[in-house]
Amino acid sequence: MDLFFVTDTRELLHTRKRKEDTYEHLKTILGNAMISCDVEMVGTEITACSQASSFLPSAIIDMLHLDMPVELPSGSLTCSNVSVTIDNSLSPGHTLVQIVCQDHKGLLYDIMRTLKDYNIQVSYGRFSRRQRGNCEIDLFIMQADGKKIVDPSKQNGLSSRLWMELLQPLRVTVVSRGPDTELLVANPVELSGKGRPLVFHDITLALKMLDICIFSAEIGRHMIGDREWEVYRVLLDEGDGLSVPRNKIEEGVWKLLMGWE
Repeated sequence: MDLFFVTDTRELLHTRKRKEDTYEHLKTILGNAMISCDVEMVGTEITACSQASSFLPSAIIDMLHLDMPVELPSGSLTCSNVSVTIDNSLSPGHTLVQIVCQDHKGLLYDIMRTLKDYNIQVSYGRFSRRQRGNCEIDLFIMQADGKKIVDPSKQNGLSSRLWMELLQPLRVTVVSRGPDTELLVANPVELSGKGRPLVFHDITLALKMLDICIFSAEIGRHMIGDREWEVYRVLLDEGDGLSVPRNKIEEGVWKLLMGWE
């Protein structure tokens, strides 16, 4: 039995039609594997128990506090060959941001969400893919007031954030949770409140490919420093013992999240 605590953004899940629509969508995907499906409203005493834990292991907190690549511990899962350059000499009305990095799933999303958080407008750009999976991206940008970015501190802040977001767009680690093993995946939440798409899908698919079952999963949001993070906590079902090494789990999940599998 799989148990999910869900919320309906339309606030119609208490109606018969919405429940029937939910059932039909699940039945279409799961087919004959679904024996039964019940959608029930739960009381506050149940939802209070189902809330994601506010406690986070120190391993993930330490990773989320890192702001610069030089602080990354050895063995961290990162993209390679990341370079960000800001130039004001090539355009009279725009600041040019030149990015060289390793291609990955969600690359343009990571760039655009970062610029959006800084209230930066993109007028036009160019994207080209090179050998060995590397990309070169030129973006002509300006501030919300229509002016170039000339303040050195703003330039350094923007280039540092882009560098870090492209070097490590997600954080993945495996830790001990008492006697059990827990997979932790974290991604930053946009200032608009939106999280990264398809993360949970890719986590479960990667674990399936590794032949690892999930005992339970929690998805919660946490403020770490001045940023909000969406954290996926997946308690692994070890059965007779976890046969896959932890570093292989981290690597497998990371590669699928980055689109390299």
